[in-house]
Amino acid sequence: MSSEPATPLLDTVDTPEDLRTLAPSQLRQLADELRAEMISAVGTTGGHLGSGLGVVELTVALHYVFDTPRDRLVWDVGHQAYPHKILTGRRDRIRTLRQGGGLSGFTKRSESEYDPFGTAHSSTSISAALGFAVANKLSGRAGKGIAVIGDGAMSAGMAYEAMNNAQAAGNRLVVILNDNDMSIAPPVGGLSAYLARLVSSRPFLSLRDIARRLSRKLPRPLHEAARKTDEFARGMAMGGTLFEELGFYYVGPIDGHNIEQLIPVLENVRDAAEGPCLIHVVTQKGKGYGPAEAAADKYHGVQKFDVITGEQVKAKASAPAYQNVFGETLAKLADSDPRICAITAAMPGGTGVDKFAKAHPERTFDVGIAEQHAVTFAAGLAAEGMRPFCAIYSTFLQRAFDQVVHDVAIQNLPVRFAIDRAGLVGADGATHAGSFDVTYLATLPNLVVMAAADEAELVHMTYTAACHDSGPIAFRYPRGNGTGVALPDAPERLEIGKGRIVRQGTKVALLSLGTRLAEALKAADLLEAKGLSTTVADLRFAKPLDEALIRQLMTTHDVIVTVEEGSIGGLGAHVLTMASDQGLTDAGLKIRTMRLPDLFQDHDSPEKQYDQAGLNAPQIVDTVLKALRHNSTGVSEARA
Repeated sequence: MSSEPATPLLDTVDTPEDLRTLAPSQLRQLADELRAEMISAVGTTGGHLGSGLGVVELTVALHYVFDTPRDRLVWDVGHQAYPHKILTGRRDRIRTLRQGGGLSGFTKRSESEYDPFGTAHSSTSISAALGFAVANKLSGRAGKGIAVIGDGAMSAGMAYEAMNNAQAAGNRLVVILNDNDMSIAPPVGGLSAYLARLVSSRPFLSLRDIARRLSRKLPRPLHEAARKTDEFARGMAMGGTLFEELGFYYVGPIDGHNIEQLIPVLENVRDAAEGPCLIHVVTQKGKGYGPAEAAADKYHGVQKFDVITGEQVKAKASAPAYQNVFGETLAKLADSDPRICAITAAMPGGTGVDKFAKAHPERTFDVGIAEQHAVTFAAGLAAEGMRPFCAIYSTFLQRAFDQVVHDVAIQNLPVRFAIDRAGLVGADGATHAGSFDVTYLATLPNLVVMAAADEAELVHMTYTAACHDSGPIAFRYPRGNGTGVALPDAPERLEIGKGRIVRQGTKVALLSLGTRLAEALKAADLLEAKGLSTTVADLRFAKPLDEALIRQLMTTHDVIVTVEEGSIGGLGAHVLTMASDQGLTDAGLKIRTMRLPDLFQDHDSPEKQYDQAGLNAPQIVDTVLKALRHNSTGVSEARA
């Protein structure tokens, strides 16, 4: 007589409240089922895999011990939060991850009450959790702030700025340091787990605090000796001196995959009488999935893949990726120019700096998640005669805007900014979109701002930047593969502030900046079919503008349309300002600007995002036709 198969535990858990009804002995099974569900889901959608696999047990333990959502759980970056989403009422939608209209690949306040803070940029979690903790303390409400931050994110200064102010929260702040940069070494075993449980218990914390207070009453030499002995002992045993100097009780390291060890430590910290706590948890990225464990990147970010074999479904690229074109071009230039250096903020592969590093490792600097330092470090190199290229995603360069202004632009230092991920980026959504760099850079005196229309133009702009020693210069390029144009045999040094006519017409002029040039050319074909002779110009430069070219087009065409993959305040605003200043609108010229809409666009495919933004060929044509039908004259900044 066969028995019915047991119902999977995961099927009985929709929210953390359900999870807390389970016995501790059932949590191991639940974690195994949760890991399998995550692998299956990401195999269907693609996304971040390795980081989530590494925190499965930690996720179960945190929701089991703490009273979420009243206790505010903040995941730094948030790309490891897929198991968290499954356990917090979103399992039925987990296979919509990063798809249009589906779940975000990061935490998002509008998505769930269990996502108290939206993340996607690194090293913000401790500050946010501290805010939650202090707010509850001030209002007399129950609730802790819990930050889960990786060892990589701890390289950013913001994490330490938050920790330096953490004592204001008292015991309401808990920081989980998720250390996945090493395998679980022998010291993280039974004895270490026992010590971690011991030092996290309330009696130990109380006795230690009493000892500290008593030592302060000793004569100064004895007090200092006691303090140093205490620090030395704990530093030797557990490495917590740095965190304790910042006011934290340090607990660990403990095995982040051993639920039996995690639960009592978290319970002790939860019930600790006073003071913020930091728990050092060692995990293995990619844990529990063979192909991820064996991969060099631990399957950090993956396409759709076969769950059995781990083989990813990757479309064959018809053109090289922009970041690889940049990295390889810069490496070649550096072969003959020993002054060229490359700087990245923890993204060597994403920016193409890894290509440069293979050829010139001694001139490659990965500074970690420290964009502010990266920019000022580059400024120091430039001030001493080097030619630094600071390769940073557009969305991350925002974090160093003050350094761009104060340390680079005001001093007119020739730092080269290679701005990757310009424009819309697809599945990563608004947090990673490169929407604002032209707007925030082109306002600055001394800065030259370029945008590559294709991969060949990127080669020329990289070379132009290398040769430009008279001040700072930036060039932007998108995520993904190029258009398939042939790369030049030798790079060309572009004349600063000079655009080019790609197609000559007489009635309509499309002024493109960046990779919307392909759509502008498609729009020109459609307009020609309607009898409207169309000029297409690739301006190349948002600053300085090619005023001579723009003036010539404005005085010979009826309609001018600027097209850019950036926010309001960018190219279109500068062209309108120029036209106004020079009185070019007085004769009835119709000017329209097309740019990204004034909102944060949700994740989707880039093609759909640009269609939603109204920046594809049909919308360009519609904008022109509406301008021609418009009876009034003058300037209008409008989108289709």
